[in-house]
Formats: sequence, C-alpha cells, structure tokens
Amino acid sequence: MKNFVPDRATIRIKDLALRTIIGANQWERKKRQDIVVNVSMTFDPAKAARTDNLRDTLDYKRIKRDVITLVENSRYRLIEALAGKILNTVMKHNLVLEATVRVDKPHALRFAESVSVEMHAKRS
Repeated sequence: MKNFVPDRATIRIKDLALRTIIGANQWERKKRQDIVVNVSMTFDPAKAARTDNLRDTLDYKRIKRDVITLVENSRYRLIEALAGKILNTVMKHNLVLEATVRVDKPHALRFAESVSVEMHAKRS
C-alpha cells in the first residue's frame, strides 16, 4: 500500500479571548474591551509527518504568544486595523503559507452577539 505525503495542513487557534483598547468612541479609548481572535494557518506538514519532531512543524504556541502580546499592547480604533496587524504577525512565521484571521468584538452592536472582520493572506 502506498504512503501518501501530505502537502498541506491547517492549524487553527480557536476563540482566543483577549482584552484591548478598541473602538472610536471616547469611552472605548479608556477601558479595555473583550475581543475574540480566530486564526487558521496553512503550512507544509511533510517533514513533521515524516520526523515526528517539534522543530519541523509550525510553532502555534509561539504564534499564540505573539498574537497575545500584540493585542494586549495595542490601541486601535478599528477592528480592521487590529485584524491586519494580527495577520501580519502570523505571516511573519516562515512556515505559514497562508492564513485567515477573524477578530470578533462581542456586543459591539445592540441585538447582535458580535461584529467581526476576517482577513486572509497568502505567501507568494
């Protein structure tokens, strides 16, 4: 039986709950608010699948720490700006071939659970 070598895999960081200064209203500039970050990262898993070695795969724990540091130290008016910075932070990791980032701002609108922005980038 032939062994297939995977050429793409996706790792997801789901519902990372953080707090930051986000929003354009005066009160939003003074008080940290909840946001929820979701990250989906595609990479080549062939070497990691072959070696079973942590050095050969995407370090999602480090990416999570980088996202937390960015978000907790940020002050943006728009969730679009924050999502773009998170996406750039994820794409700085060389093994990431493409990524999607979604940032939710819970209860940003009355009668809605949240407002979210989703952005995608692909390494050329």
